Amino acid sequence: MEVGSRELEVGCWKLDVSCRFEKYDCYLNISIYKTSNLQLPTSNIRAPTSILQFLMLNLSSISLLQFKNYTNRSFDFKERIVGICGNNGVGKTNLLDAIHYLCFTKSYFSRVDANNVQQGKNGFRLEGHFSLNDKPEKTTCILRETGKKEFAVNDQPYDKFSQHIGRYPCVVIAPDDAVLITGGSEERRKFFDSLLSQLDSDYLQHLITYTKVLQQRNSLLKSFADAPTKDFSLLEVLDEQLIKPGEYIFDKRKEFFVAFLPQVKHLYSEIAMQPEDVTLLYESQLLQSSFTALLHSTRQKDMYAMRTTTGIHRDELDITLGNQPFRNIASQGQRKSLLFALKLAEMDVLKKEKGFPPFLLLDDVFEKLDENRIGNLLQKVCVENEGQVFITDTNEERLQEHLEALGVNYQLIRL
Repeated sequence: MEVGSRELEVGCWKLDVSCRFEKYDCYLNISIYKTSNLQLPTSNIRAPTSILQFLMLNLSSISLLQFKNYTNRSFDFKERIVGICGNNGVGKTNLLDAIHYLCFTKSYFSRVDANNVQQGKNGFRLEGHFSLNDKPEKTTCILRETGKKEFAVNDQPYDKFSQHIGRYPCVVIAPDDAVLITGGSEERRKFFDSLLSQLDSDYLQHLITYTKVLQQRNSLLKSFADAPTKDFSLLEVLDEQLIKPGEYIFDKRKEFFVAFLPQVKHLYSEIAMQPEDVTLLYESQLLQSSFTALLHSTRQKDMYAMRTTTGIHRDELDITLGNQPFRNIASQGQRKSLLFALKLAEMDVLKKEKGFPPFLLLDDVFEKLDENRIGNLLQKVCVENEGQVFITDTNEERLQEHLEALGVNYQLIRL
């Protein structure tokens, strides 16, 4: 399968270089021409290697110890596209979650680390062997019996786990992601906060600061309900501490959505294979007024509600179909198409900003999709996308048929 060719001019020489892969071997064909069009003999260089070595980011192996249903198991990944098949309950999703842990220092499916320890055991250990920009890296995540979590790259522990976010960009598409479309605004905020945090470490730090100060401000507002006297000077201090990170986050979100939302709409039309009147709008109270003015004008309302009623924690991604809320009238197929569009746009942004494609983890996403939509999705993530892809499916035959139809090399893991 030829995957790329390029014509280069060096001085008076012209080089025509093409590359193709066959199973685990890479073949480079180099034709050298002089500007007089005299062609020199073509060289055919055989370089036995894994295609993974040509990826800027890849995972070659992972080991799981006392993690969910895995007592002690290791997996080697030899291809860019990895299919993981088996019945429900055998650990397909758990394997993907282990990969996510090594990318984000936490589970995609559970907020509590202890919930991921194998039943009857104390603690777990994950180890992955990555390659980032042609440099090998060993990444480990350990949850001790005491509940303390440790995270390290090449045996060098992080002072703060947040420092790791964005190192291994990763996108997940899972059945529960439907809440991104049907759930409340906090689900959509969590989505674009996760994406922006992988792109901008300052964004993540401002988000952490904002969340901490917001909790302190809400606690103070609750204490006012029973207090005979109210300490407004402390409220002023918290307001000042909230404004700086809040305005930074707002500015970054506003700038980001200018390019991101049109891309989502374009991808939605491609996946749905027909034009539909879908509108996506970023809504924020800060679009109408400064954060300082908002906090001042809503102070009495905040005291009555005993919480902060204005700010970037109230931002929303408003989605409509026609003139009605998308989540209320969209079919299941339309919801899945929009979910895929959001995730594929996330992939595109990460690739553009990082300079290489992220990992893609597809967990059981083919259920209730017609064959055309499955083929269309796999075309985008396995052919048009150049990054490493992990796909789980209970139907091994279906997955094989679709991957064979695409003509791509793949590895199949049966659990």
